Amino acid sequence: MLDQPLIKVILLVGIVGVTVLLTRSTAGVRHQAVRRLLLVGFVLLAAMAILFPPLLTQVARFVGVGRGADLLLYGLTITFLGYVAASYRRMRQLEQQNTILARQLALNHAVHEARHRPKDS
Repeated sequence: MLDQPLIKVILLVGIVGVTVLLTRSTAGVRHQAVRRLLLVGFVLLAAMAILFPPLLTQVARFVGVGRGADLLLYGLTITFLGYVAASYRRMRQLEQQNTILARQLALNHAVHEARHRPKDS
């Protein structure tokens, strides 16, 4: 458990960070700015890994991982977990919106039918 402590801390912080981002409200300019900054950071790190593979290996060894490819796998795992969680959260929001819209449409239809129904005398 105590081998490779730095990478374990980094990965756990990454998981906690993803969890915090996903449990906060998604409304607002600040949240969108954070998402854009994370995307830019991800793109820059990906470009660095492609252009300078030995640098990735050096970073991997620094944090206690043997190879750069392993570090890349760990990072992609955290990113994938974040993507799956964000997609699930978005799907739940869309389902809730659809439910609200369907209810409103049904009520509007019922009111419309009631107004235009011929009255029995």
